[in-house]
Amino acid sequence: MPTIRVLPHPELCPTGTEFSAATGDNLCRVLLSNHIAIEHACEMSKACTTCHVMIRKGFDSLTPPEEDEEDLLDRAWGLTAQSRLSCQVEIAEQDLEVEIPRYTINHARENH
Repeated sequence: MPTIRVLPHPELCPTGTEFSAATGDNLCRVLLSNHIAIEHACEMSKACTTCHVMIRKGFDSLTPPEEDEEDLLDRAWGLTAQSRLSCQVEIAEQDLEVEIPRYTINHARENH
């Protein structure tokens, strides 16, 4: 089982965390099930960028993003070459190191 390491985020995960996930799991769902309250305003339908993350390690193990995901990422805050929408990431066999951006394009955070 791959290990998911989440880097510290001032609000969502102040000290960072690490947990295991099954190959094939959805990254956004795994973050939520491990008490990382990442935004997902579109309910993971690939219609917004609020679940944007940067994959700092293990990026090349993931299937490439589809064109519509890349188009959405163009609107994400803090876009990098390792940016993905966590709702579109299927965890592969390699460990991942995930950074959650400090901000999203949402003006108001919803409580899911």
